[in-house]
Amino acid sequence: MAINIKKLIIPFALLLSMQLSYSQLGFSHELGVIFGPVAYQSDFGVRSDFETNAGNAGIGIGIVHYINFAYRADCNCYTTDKYFNDHFKLRSEISWNKTKLEHFGEFVDPSQTTTDADKLRTHSGEAENWDIGMQLEFFPRSIRGFAAGVYSFAPFVSLGAHYVSYRPSVFTTYNNGDPLNPNDVGNIEDPNNFYSRWDPGSINASNGSTWSIVSSVGTRYKLSILSDLMIDLRFQYFFNDFTDGLNHQLSSNKTNDWLVWLNLGYIYYLD
Repeated sequence: MAINIKKLIIPFALLLSMQLSYSQLGFSHELGVIFGPVAYQSDFGVRSDFETNAGNAGIGIGIVHYINFAYRADCNCYTTDKYFNDHFKLRSEISWNKTKLEHFGEFVDPSQTTTDADKLRTHSGEAENWDIGMQLEFFPRSIRGFAAGVYSFAPFVSLGAHYVSYRPSVFTTYNNGDPLNPNDVGNIEDPNNFYSRWDPGSINASNGSTWSIVSSVGTRYKLSILSDLMIDLRFQYFFNDFTDGLNHQLSSNKTNDWLVWLNLGYIYYLD
């Protein structure tokens, strides 16, 4: 855990310096918390399989900060009436998500009695990620109008980039041809304990870091003058295929790891 935190210090410092530069311009701030279920789309399971998508699900939590360009905290007044100020917010975030991974689908069906099926059934993993990054959110409706209570909902879309520190785990209860007891752990360094069609090196439980593209669609709901509820559906694509500890080279492996995260959040207006 300490290693992951250290990897985030430099990008966090850069992010903080950018936010402070905006603060000096007098723009107002918002702070919030987010949490919700994560569906991890990795090399585990079968592509476009409902059981895989539903089974490889986890949880995520985070802290978000917004720069609100529509309002100036230094004068308690609205900014100059410009389209950008009234329709965009800058969101920064630090978040964590964790998902347990197993193989689902036709290749591990009880009807499959091959050695490879046993290897898949006894192989599991865990994806754990720390994120830090920024997104630019676009609100089609007026941010000022929403703040003034003209309407209760403020839909938005966003696009940005996150730096990711990942820490995968790999497990198997298969060892030299013999399934082990559930509490025993097989040798993950031995490729013979995993699916025979995977190339050597397909299993890698090393910690690492990468960048990702983050996009989301959602809406805010006005609770009070100084608070909102938020819901957004996030898509995040990693520039690395080892965030889950598995990168097999079969033809079915067409993309890097990615996830879908349904966020619920509470946002408070600081000034």
